[in-house]
Amino acid sequence: MHATVTTFALLGVEACEVQVEVDLRSGLPSFAIVGLPDAAVRESRERVRAALGNAGFEFPQRRITVNLAPANLPKAGPGYDLAIAAGVLAAQGKLAPEAVAGVGLAGEVALDGAVRPIPGALPMALRACRNGLRLLGVPVANAKEAALALAAGANGDTPRPLPALRVAGLEHLRQLESLESADGLRGVPTPVLEAPRPGDGLDLADVRGQEALRRALEVAAAGGHSLLMVGPPGVGKSMAARRLPSILPPLEPEDAIEALAVASACGEAPPLDRARLRPYRAPHHTISGAGLVGGGTPPRPGELTRAHRGLLFLDELPEFSRDVLEALRQPLEDGRIVIARARHSVTLPCRTMLVAAANPCPCGGAEGEEECECPPGAVRRYRARISGPLADRVDITAEVGSPTAAELAAGPGEPSATVRARVEAARERQALRLGRGRCNAEASAREIRRDAGLDADAKQLLALGKERFALSGRGYDRVLRIARTIADLGGGERVEADDLTEALTLRSRDGE
Repeated sequence: MHATVTTFALLGVEACEVQVEVDLRSGLPSFAIVGLPDAAVRESRERVRAALGNAGFEFPQRRITVNLAPANLPKAGPGYDLAIAAGVLAAQGKLAPEAVAGVGLAGEVALDGAVRPIPGALPMALRACRNGLRLLGVPVANAKEAALALAAGANGDTPRPLPALRVAGLEHLRQLESLESADGLRGVPTPVLEAPRPGDGLDLADVRGQEALRRALEVAAAGGHSLLMVGPPGVGKSMAARRLPSILPPLEPEDAIEALAVASACGEAPPLDRARLRPYRAPHHTISGAGLVGGGTPPRPGELTRAHRGLLFLDELPEFSRDVLEALRQPLEDGRIVIARARHSVTLPCRTMLVAAANPCPCGGAEGEEECECPPGAVRRYRARISGPLADRVDITAEVGSPTAAELAAGPGEPSATVRARVEAARERQALRLGRGRCNAEASAREIRRDAGLDADAKQLLALGKERFALSGRGYDRVLRIARTIADLGGGERVEADDLTEALTLRSRDGE
Protein backbone atom coordinates (compact mmCIF):
# COMPACT_ATOMS: atom_id res chain seq x y z
CA MET A 1 0.00 0.00 0.00
CA HIS A 2 1.08 3.56 -0.65
CA ALA A 3 0.36 6.95 0.97
CA THR A 4 1.64 10.50 0.58
CA VAL A 5 1.79 13.20 3.27
CA THR A 6 3.03 16.78 2.86
CA THR A 7 5.73 18.27 5.05
CA PHE A 8 8.42 20.95 4.67
CA ALA A 9 12.18 21.36 4.44
CA LEU A 10 14.03 24.48 5.59
CA LEU A 11 16.51 26.04 3.19
CA GLY A 12 18.04 29.02 4.92
CA VAL A 13 15.00 30.93 6.16
CA GLU A 14 12.60 29.67 3.47
CA ALA A 15 10.52 26.49 3.56
CA CYS A 16 10.09 24.13 0.61
CA GLU A 17 7.30 21.60 0.27
CA VAL A 18 8.36 17.97 0.61
CA GLN A 19 6.22 14.93 -0.17
CA VAL A 20 6.66 12.02 2.24
CA GLU A 21 5.86 8.93 0.18
CA VAL A 22 5.38 5.76 2.25
CA ASP A 23 5.24 2.32 0.64
CA LEU A 24 4.37 -0.92 2.49
CA ARG A 25 5.23 -4.24 0.88
CA SER A 26 5.40 -7.89 1.88
CA GLY A 27 8.83 -9.12 2.87
CA LEU A 28 11.23 -9.16 5.75
CA PRO A 29 10.44 -6.31 8.19
CA SER A 30 12.60 -3.25 7.42
CA PHE A 31 12.37 0.52 7.53
CA ALA A 32 14.33 2.57 4.98
CA ILE A 33 14.31 6.34 4.43
CA VAL A 34 15.65 7.70 1.14
CA GLY A 35 15.80 11.16 -0.44
CA LEU A 36 19.06 12.67 0.90
CA PRO A 37 18.24 12.42 4.63
CA ASP A 38 20.82 13.46 7.21
CA ALA A 39 21.53 11.49 10.39
CA ALA A 40 18.67 13.10 12.32
CA VAL A 41 16.19 12.17 9.58
CA ARG A 42 17.49 8.59 9.33
CA GLU A 43 17.13 8.21 13.08
CA SER A 44 13.45 9.04 12.62
CA ARG A 45 12.93 5.31 11.95
CA GLU A 46 13.50 4.44 15.61
CA ARG A 47 11.59 7.42 16.98
CA VAL A 48 8.54 6.76 14.81
CA ARG A 49 8.59 3.00 15.50
CA ALA A 50 8.62 3.53 19.29
CA ALA A 51 6.20 6.48 19.24
CA LEU A 52 3.53 4.65 17.24
CA GLY A 53 3.77 1.62 19.50
CA ASN A 54 3.59 3.66 22.71
CA ALA A 55 0.69 5.70 21.32
CA GLY A 56 -1.39 2.55 20.92
CA PHE A 57 -0.99 2.04 17.17
CA GLU A 58 0.14 -1.23 15.61
CA PHE A 59 3.44 -0.82 13.83
CA PRO A 60 3.40 -2.80 10.55
CA GLN A 61 5.78 -5.76 10.42
CA ARG A 62 6.40 -5.30 6.72
CA ARG A 63 8.96 -3.78 4.39
CA ILE A 64 8.59 0.01 4.73
CA THR A 65 10.18 2.46 2.29
CA VAL A 66 9.89 6.22 2.89
CA ASN A 67 10.90 8.55 0.07
CA LEU A 68 11.31 12.28 0.75
CA ALA A 69 10.63 14.02 -2.56
CA PRO A 70 12.16 15.89 -4.27
CA ALA A 71 14.98 13.42 -3.78
CA ASN A 72 17.75 15.85 -4.76
CA LEU A 73 16.92 18.29 -1.95
CA PRO A 74 18.93 17.74 1.27
CA LYS A 75 16.75 16.97 4.29
CA ALA A 76 17.91 17.80 7.80
CA GLY A 77 16.50 17.75 11.33
CA PRO A 78 13.82 15.81 13.19
CA GLY A 79 10.86 17.79 11.84
CA TYR A 80 9.88 15.02 9.43
CA ASP A 81 8.87 12.61 12.24
CA LEU A 82 5.20 13.64 12.37
CA ALA A 83 4.64 13.37 8.61
CA ILE A 84 6.43 10.00 8.45
CA ALA A 85 4.27 8.66 11.28
CA ALA A 86 1.10 9.89 9.56
CA GLY A 87 2.29 8.38 6.28
CA VAL A 88 2.81 4.97 7.92
CA LEU A 89 -0.70 5.11 9.41
CA ALA A 90 -2.21 6.15 6.06
CA ALA A 91 -0.36 3.40 4.20
CA GLN A 92 -1.77 0.88 6.72
CA GLY A 93 -5.29 2.16 6.11
CA LYS A 94 -5.58 3.62 9.62
CA LEU A 95 -6.05 7.08 8.03
CA ALA A 96 -8.10 7.57 4.87
CA PRO A 97 -6.30 9.15 1.86
CA GLU A 98 -8.73 12.09 1.88
CA ALA A 99 -7.93 12.72 5.56
CA VAL A 100 -4.32 13.64 4.76
CA ALA A 101 -5.00 15.28 1.38
CA GLY A 102 -4.17 19.00 1.50
CA VAL A 103 -2.72 18.64 4.99
CA GLY A 104 0.83 19.64 5.98
CA LEU A 105 2.44 18.09 9.04
CA ALA A 106 5.73 18.98 10.72
CA GLY A 107 7.06 18.09 14.14
CA GLU A 108 9.42 15.90 16.13
CA VAL A 109 7.95 12.96 18.03
CA ALA A 110 9.11 11.66 21.38
CA LEU A 111 9.30 7.95 22.14
CA ASP A 112 6.04 8.16 24.10
CA GLY A 113 4.20 9.77 21.18
CA ALA A 114 4.39 13.38 22.38
CA VAL A 115 4.98 16.02 19.68
CA ARG A 116 7.94 18.29 20.33
CA PRO A 117 8.58 21.80 18.94
CA ILE A 118 10.74 22.40 15.87
CA PRO A 119 12.41 25.42 14.26
CA GLY A 120 10.87 27.05 11.20
CA ALA A 121 7.15 26.73 11.94
CA LEU A 122 6.38 30.22 10.59
CA PRO A 123 8.23 29.80 7.25
CA MET A 124 6.46 26.45 6.87
CA ALA A 125 3.09 28.08 7.48
CA LEU A 126 3.87 30.81 4.95
CA ARG A 127 4.71 28.12 2.39
CA ALA A 128 1.50 26.25 3.24
CA CYS A 129 -0.44 29.46 2.55
CA ARG A 130 1.24 29.97 -0.80
CA ASN A 131 0.67 26.37 -1.84
CA GLY A 132 -3.00 26.38 -0.91
CA LEU A 133 -3.05 23.73 1.82
CA ARG A 134 -6.20 23.50 3.91
CA LEU A 135 -4.61 22.48 7.23
CA LEU A 136 -1.18 22.70 8.84
CA GLY A 137 -0.46 20.57 11.88
CA VAL A 138 2.52 21.64 14.00
CA PRO A 139 3.57 21.10 17.63
CA VAL A 140 1.31 22.97 20.02
CA ALA A 141 4.31 25.03 21.20
CA ASN A 142 4.71 26.36 17.63
CA ALA A 143 1.01 26.87 16.85
CA LYS A 144 0.65 30.57 17.67
CA GLU A 145 3.90 31.34 15.87
CA ALA A 146 2.75 29.47 12.74
CA ALA A 147 -0.70 31.10 12.85
CA LEU A 148 0.91 34.47 12.13
CA ALA A 149 1.06 33.35 8.50
CA LEU A 150 -2.72 33.71 8.33
CA ALA A 151 -2.32 37.49 8.60
CA ALA A 152 0.73 37.73 6.35
CA GLY A 153 -1.01 36.92 3.07
CA ALA A 154 -0.18 34.20 0.61
CA ASN A 155 2.70 36.20 -0.85
CA GLY A 156 3.84 37.86 2.35
CA ASP A 157 2.93 41.27 0.96
CA THR A 158 -0.30 42.93 2.07
CA PRO A 159 -1.69 41.51 5.32
CA ARG A 160 -4.99 39.73 4.68
CA PRO A 161 -6.60 36.76 6.40
CA LEU A 162 -6.59 33.43 4.61
CA PRO A 163 -9.51 31.40 5.97
CA ALA A 164 -8.69 28.51 3.60
CA LEU A 165 -5.78 27.49 5.84
CA ARG A 166 -6.16 26.39 9.45
CA VAL A 167 -3.23 25.98 11.79
CA ALA A 168 -3.62 23.31 14.47
CA GLY A 169 -1.39 22.48 17.41
CA LEU A 170 -0.69 18.82 18.21
CA GLU A 171 0.43 17.50 21.58
CA HIS A 172 0.37 13.76 20.84
CA LEU A 173 0.30 11.35 17.91
CA ARG A 174 -3.15 10.19 19.01
CA GLN A 175 -4.55 13.49 17.69
CA LEU A 176 -3.86 12.33 14.14
CA GLU A 177 -7.05 10.27 14.43
CA SER A 178 -8.96 13.59 14.48
CA LEU A 179 -8.09 14.04 10.80
CA GLU A 180 -10.78 11.40 10.09
CA SER A 181 -13.58 13.45 11.68
CA ALA A 182 -15.59 16.11 9.89
CA ASP A 183 -14.23 18.95 12.03
CA GLY A 184 -10.66 17.61 12.08
CA LEU A 185 -8.11 19.25 14.29
CA ARG A 186 -9.19 22.49 15.91
CA GLY A 187 -7.45 25.53 14.48
CA VAL A 188 -5.84 28.19 16.64
CA PRO A 189 -6.97 31.83 16.29
CA THR A 190 -4.83 34.26 14.34
CA PRO A 191 -2.58 36.27 16.71
CA VAL A 192 -2.47 40.04 16.52
CA LEU A 193 0.86 41.86 16.42
CA GLU A 194 0.21 44.73 18.78
CA ALA A 195 2.43 47.74 19.37
CA PRO A 196 5.36 46.64 21.55
CA ARG A 197 5.66 47.65 25.17
CA PRO A 198 9.00 48.86 26.55
CA GLY A 199 11.23 45.86 27.04
CA ASP A 200 14.51 46.05 28.93
CA GLY A 201 14.18 49.62 30.21
CA LEU A 202 17.31 50.94 28.48
CA ASP A 203 16.95 54.63 27.69
CA LEU A 204 19.07 57.13 25.78
CA ALA A 205 18.71 59.47 28.75
CA ASP A 206 21.44 57.40 30.41
CA VAL A 207 23.98 58.78 27.91
CA ARG A 208 25.07 61.99 29.64
CA GLY A 209 26.89 64.67 27.76
CA GLN A 210 28.16 63.31 24.44
CA GLU A 211 25.96 65.63 22.39
CA ALA A 212 27.82 64.82 19.17
CA LEU A 213 27.37 61.09 19.76
CA ARG A 214 23.69 61.48 20.58
CA ARG A 215 23.18 63.44 17.37
CA ALA A 216 25.00 60.77 15.35
CA LEU A 217 22.77 58.10 16.89
CA GLU A 218 19.63 60.07 16.04
CA VAL A 219 20.66 60.63 12.41
CA ALA A 220 21.67 56.98 12.02
CA ALA A 221 18.34 55.79 13.45
CA ALA A 222 16.31 58.20 11.32
CA GLY A 223 17.85 57.09 8.03
CA GLY A 224 18.90 53.52 8.82
CA HIS A 225 22.55 54.49 8.33
CA SER A 226 25.51 52.40 9.43
CA LEU A 227 27.57 53.92 12.25
CA LEU A 228 31.10 53.54 13.57
CA MET A 229 31.97 54.96 17.00
CA VAL A 230 35.66 55.55 17.69
CA GLY A 231 36.92 56.46 21.15
CA PRO A 232 38.92 55.25 24.16
CA PRO A 233 37.51 52.60 26.52
CA GLY A 234 34.83 53.62 28.98
CA VAL A 235 33.44 56.64 27.14
CA GLY A 236 30.05 55.02 26.49
CA LYS A 237 30.25 53.46 23.01
CA SER A 238 28.78 50.09 23.99
CA MET A 239 26.24 51.73 26.30
CA ALA A 240 25.05 53.97 23.48
CA ALA A 241 24.78 51.04 21.05
CA ARG A 242 22.62 49.06 23.47
CA ARG A 243 20.26 52.03 23.75
CA LEU A 244 20.03 52.68 20.02
CA PRO A 245 17.08 50.23 19.58
CA SER A 246 15.08 52.36 22.04
CA ILE A 247 14.94 55.24 19.53
CA LEU A 248 14.17 53.09 16.50
CA PRO A 249 10.50 52.90 15.43
CA PRO A 250 8.76 49.55 15.97
CA LEU A 251 8.55 47.20 13.03
CA GLU A 252 5.56 47.40 10.72
CA PRO A 253 3.54 44.16 10.85
CA GLU A 254 4.82 43.05 7.43
CA ASP A 255 8.43 43.63 8.42
CA ALA A 256 7.82 41.97 11.77
CA ILE A 257 6.65 38.84 9.93
CA GLU A 258 9.93 38.85 7.95
CA ALA A 259 12.02 39.17 11.11
CA LEU A 260 9.92 36.56 12.91
CA ALA A 261 10.34 34.12 10.01
CA VAL A 262 14.12 34.44 10.34
CA ALA A 263 13.98 33.95 14.11
CA SER A 264 11.61 31.01 13.67
CA ALA A 265 13.97 29.32 11.20
CA CYS A 266 16.75 29.70 13.80
CA GLY A 267 14.53 28.36 16.60
CA GLU A 268 14.57 31.72 18.40
CA ALA A 269 11.12 33.22 17.81
CA PRO A 270 10.42 35.85 20.52
CA PRO A 271 7.16 36.15 22.47
CA LEU A 272 4.40 37.77 20.42
CA ASP A 273 4.26 40.81 22.72
CA ARG A 274 7.85 41.58 21.63
CA ALA A 275 7.48 40.57 18.00
CA ARG A 276 7.53 44.15 16.67
CA LEU A 277 10.69 45.10 18.56
CA ARG A 278 13.66 45.25 16.20
CA PRO A 279 16.19 42.40 16.52
CA TYR A 280 19.47 43.28 18.24
CA ARG A 281 22.49 41.03 17.77
CA ALA A 282 25.95 41.58 19.29
CA PRO A 283 28.30 38.69 18.39
CA HIS A 284 31.73 38.31 19.99
CA HIS A 285 34.78 39.23 17.91
CA THR A 286 35.91 35.58 17.81
CA ILE A 287 32.97 34.65 15.56
CA SER A 288 33.69 32.81 12.32
CA GLY A 289 32.72 33.93 8.85
CA ALA A 290 29.96 31.32 8.66
CA GLY A 291 28.69 32.43 12.06
CA LEU A 292 28.48 36.04 10.95
CA VAL A 293 27.17 35.87 7.36
CA GLY A 294 25.87 32.29 7.28
CA GLY A 295 27.10 29.00 5.89
CA GLY A 296 27.41 25.33 6.69
CA THR A 297 25.80 22.31 5.05
CA PRO A 298 22.94 22.82 4.60
CA PRO A 299 23.44 26.62 4.72
CA ARG A 300 22.16 28.27 7.88
CA PRO A 301 21.62 31.96 8.72
CA GLY A 302 24.39 33.89 10.45
CA GLU A 303 24.20 36.81 12.85
CA LEU A 304 23.82 39.27 9.96
CA THR A 305 20.60 37.58 8.83
CA ARG A 306 19.37 37.13 12.40
CA ALA A 307 19.57 40.92 12.70
CA HIS A 308 17.37 41.37 9.60
CA ARG A 309 15.22 44.52 9.96
CA GLY A 310 17.12 45.27 13.16
CA LEU A 311 20.58 46.16 14.41
CA LEU A 312 23.91 44.31 14.33
CA PHE A 313 26.47 45.64 16.82
CA LEU A 314 30.13 44.73 16.36
CA ASP A 315 32.10 45.82 19.41
CA GLU A 316 35.90 46.06 19.15
CA LEU A 317 35.62 46.05 15.35
CA PRO A 318 39.37 45.82 14.57
CA GLU A 319 39.60 42.67 16.70
CA PHE A 320 37.38 40.74 14.29
CA SER A 321 39.14 38.59 11.73
CA ARG A 322 39.84 40.53 8.56
CA ASP A 323 38.31 37.76 6.42
CA VAL A 324 35.17 37.86 8.53
CA LEU A 325 34.83 41.62 8.12
CA GLU A 326 35.48 41.48 4.38
CA ALA A 327 32.57 39.05 4.04
CA LEU A 328 30.26 41.90 5.11
CA ARG A 329 31.03 44.12 2.14
CA GLN A 330 28.63 42.79 -0.48
CA PRO A 331 25.76 41.89 1.89
CA LEU A 332 25.78 45.42 3.34
CA GLU A 333 25.48 46.80 -0.19
CA ASP A 334 22.82 44.40 -1.49
CA GLY A 335 20.76 43.66 1.61
CA ARG A 336 20.99 39.92 0.94
CA ILE A 337 23.49 37.06 1.04
CA VAL A 338 23.72 34.35 -1.60
CA ILE A 339 25.39 31.17 -0.33
CA ALA A 340 26.18 28.89 -3.27
CA ARG A 341 26.85 25.20 -2.90
CA ALA A 342 27.43 22.48 -5.50
CA ARG A 343 23.85 21.17 -5.28
CA HIS A 344 21.93 24.37 -4.59
CA SER A 345 22.14 27.99 -3.47
CA VAL A 346 20.36 29.82 -0.67
CA THR A 347 19.49 33.53 -0.51
CA LEU A 348 19.35 35.02 2.98
CA PRO A 349 17.90 38.49 3.72
CA CYS A 350 20.00 40.99 5.67
CA ARG A 351 18.43 44.45 5.61
CA THR A 352 20.42 45.26 8.73
CA MET A 353 21.65 48.44 10.36
CA LEU A 354 25.34 47.98 11.18
CA VAL A 355 26.70 49.70 14.29
CA ALA A 356 30.32 49.20 15.32
CA ALA A 357 32.71 50.47 17.97
CA ALA A 358 36.50 50.68 17.97
CA ASN A 359 39.30 52.05 20.10
CA PRO A 360 41.60 54.62 18.49
CA CYS A 361 44.64 52.36 19.02
CA PRO A 362 45.51 48.95 20.52
CA CYS A 363 46.08 50.28 24.04
CA GLY A 364 42.90 52.35 23.93
CA GLY A 365 44.51 55.79 24.17
CA ALA A 366 44.56 58.37 21.41
CA GLU A 367 47.49 58.69 19.06
CA GLY A 368 49.85 61.47 20.13
CA GLU A 369 48.52 61.69 23.70
CA GLU A 370 50.58 60.90 26.79
CA GLU A 371 48.41 57.94 27.81
CA CYS A 372 48.96 56.14 24.49
CA GLU A 373 51.64 53.46 24.98
CA CYS A 374 51.58 52.00 21.48
CA PRO A 375 54.91 51.68 19.63
CA PRO A 376 55.39 53.60 16.35
CA GLY A 377 53.34 52.14 13.54
CA ALA A 378 51.05 50.14 15.84
CA VAL A 379 48.19 52.60 15.45
CA ARG A 380 48.46 52.50 11.68
CA ARG A 381 48.46 48.70 11.61
CA TYR A 382 45.55 48.59 14.06
CA ARG A 383 43.37 50.86 11.95
CA ALA A 384 44.39 49.05 8.78
CA ARG A 385 42.52 45.97 10.04
CA ILE A 386 39.41 47.73 8.77
CA SER A 387 39.94 47.81 5.02
CA GLY A 388 39.23 50.90 2.95
CA PRO A 389 36.37 49.29 0.96
CA LEU A 390 34.62 48.25 4.17
CA ALA A 391 35.17 51.61 5.86
CA ASP A 392 33.77 53.34 2.76
CA ARG A 393 30.51 51.43 3.27
CA VAL A 394 30.06 52.85 6.78
CA ASP A 395 27.94 55.98 6.48
CA ILE A 396 28.66 57.82 9.74
CA THR A 397 31.79 57.95 11.89
CA ALA A 398 31.47 59.46 15.38
CA GLU A 399 34.59 60.44 17.31
CA VAL A 400 33.68 59.86 20.97
CA GLY A 401 35.61 61.63 23.72
CA SER A 402 35.51 61.18 27.47
CA PRO A 403 32.67 63.15 29.15
CA THR A 404 33.62 65.77 31.71
CA ALA A 405 32.90 65.42 35.42
CA ALA A 406 30.24 68.14 35.15
CA GLU A 407 28.46 66.25 32.35
CA LEU A 408 28.49 63.02 34.34
CA ALA A 409 27.14 64.79 37.42
CA ALA A 410 24.40 66.54 35.44
CA GLY A 411 20.85 65.23 35.15
CA PRO A 412 19.73 62.69 32.55
CA GLY A 413 19.70 63.67 28.91
CA GLU A 414 16.82 63.74 26.47
CA PRO A 415 14.80 60.51 26.86
CA SER A 416 14.41 57.92 24.15
CA ALA A 417 10.68 58.60 23.72
CA THR A 418 11.32 62.20 22.67
CA VAL A 419 14.08 61.26 20.23
CA ARG A 420 12.04 58.36 18.86
CA ALA A 421 9.17 60.70 18.02
CA ARG A 422 11.48 62.73 15.78
CA VAL A 423 12.91 59.58 14.24
CA GLU A 424 9.44 58.21 13.47
CA ALA A 425 8.40 61.51 11.86
CA ALA A 426 11.51 61.43 9.66
CA ARG A 427 10.83 57.80 8.70
CA GLU A 428 7.28 58.70 7.71
CA ARG A 429 8.59 61.35 5.32
CA GLN A 430 10.94 58.80 3.78
CA ALA A 431 8.14 56.25 3.40
CA LEU A 432 6.06 58.81 1.46
CA ARG A 433 8.93 59.33 -0.99
CA LEU A 434 10.40 55.85 -1.24
CA GLY A 435 7.59 53.48 -0.30
CA ARG A 436 6.58 51.52 2.76
CA GLY A 437 9.41 50.14 4.87
CA ARG A 438 12.20 51.90 2.97
CA CYS A 439 14.56 54.51 4.42
CA ASN A 440 17.23 56.80 3.00
CA ALA A 441 20.03 54.28 3.53
CA GLU A 442 18.24 51.94 1.09
CA ALA A 443 17.53 54.59 -1.57
CA SER A 444 19.26 54.24 -4.91
CA ALA A 445 21.65 56.90 -6.18
CA ARG A 446 19.02 58.07 -8.68
CA GLU A 447 16.34 58.34 -6.01
CA ILE A 448 18.50 60.22 -3.54
CA ARG A 449 19.70 62.73 -6.14
CA ARG A 450 16.13 63.25 -7.26
CA ASP A 451 14.91 63.83 -3.69
CA ALA A 452 17.79 66.03 -2.55
CA GLY A 453 16.69 69.06 -4.60
CA LEU A 454 20.11 70.76 -4.35
CA ASP A 455 20.37 74.41 -5.39
CA ALA A 456 23.51 75.91 -6.92
CA ASP A 457 25.10 76.81 -3.56
CA ALA A 458 24.48 73.36 -2.13
CA LYS A 459 25.96 71.71 -5.23
CA GLN A 460 29.06 73.86 -4.96
CA LEU A 461 29.43 73.01 -1.25
CA LEU A 462 29.10 69.31 -2.03
CA ALA A 463 31.74 69.57 -4.76
CA LEU A 464 34.13 71.30 -2.34
CA GLY A 465 33.42 68.62 0.26
CA LYS A 466 34.21 65.88 -2.23
CA GLU A 467 37.62 67.39 -2.89
CA ARG A 468 38.32 68.23 0.76
CA PHE A 469 37.47 64.76 2.09
CA ALA A 470 38.51 62.83 -1.04
CA LEU A 471 35.10 61.18 -1.27
CA SER A 472 34.65 58.18 -3.55
CA GLY A 473 31.61 57.93 -5.78
CA ARG A 474 29.96 55.79 -3.11
CA GLY A 475 30.93 58.29 -0.42
CA TYR A 476 29.47 61.15 -2.48
CA ASP A 477 26.08 59.44 -2.66
CA ARG A 478 26.18 58.50 1.01
CA VAL A 479 26.79 62.10 2.02
CA LEU A 480 23.66 62.97 0.06
CA ARG A 481 21.72 60.24 1.88
CA ILE A 482 22.87 61.51 5.29
CA ALA A 483 22.01 65.09 4.32
CA ARG A 484 18.57 64.00 3.14
CA THR A 485 18.02 62.32 6.54
CA ILE A 486 19.11 65.47 8.38
CA ALA A 487 16.65 67.46 6.29
CA ASP A 488 13.91 64.94 7.13
CA LEU A 489 14.64 65.33 10.83
CA GLY A 490 14.25 69.07 10.44
CA GLY A 491 11.12 68.78 8.30
CA GLY A 492 12.80 70.28 5.22
CA GLU A 493 11.51 69.61 1.73
CA ARG A 494 14.98 69.93 0.20
CA VAL A 495 18.57 69.53 1.31
CA GLU A 496 20.08 72.84 2.39
CA ALA A 497 23.72 73.87 2.76
CA ASP A 498 23.58 73.42 6.55
CA ASP A 499 22.35 69.85 6.09
CA LEU A 500 25.27 69.10 3.77
CA THR A 501 27.77 70.65 6.17
CA GLU A 502 26.59 68.43 9.02
CA ALA A 503 26.51 65.39 6.73
CA LEU A 504 30.12 65.99 5.66
CA THR A 505 31.12 66.30 9.32
CA LEU A 506 29.40 63.02 10.18
CA ARG A 507 30.99 61.31 7.17
CA SER A 508 34.54 62.53 7.85
CA ARG A 509 37.13 60.26 9.46
CA ASP A 510 40.30 60.68 11.44
CA GLY A 511 39.45 64.21 12.30
CA GLU A 512 39.55 65.45 8.70
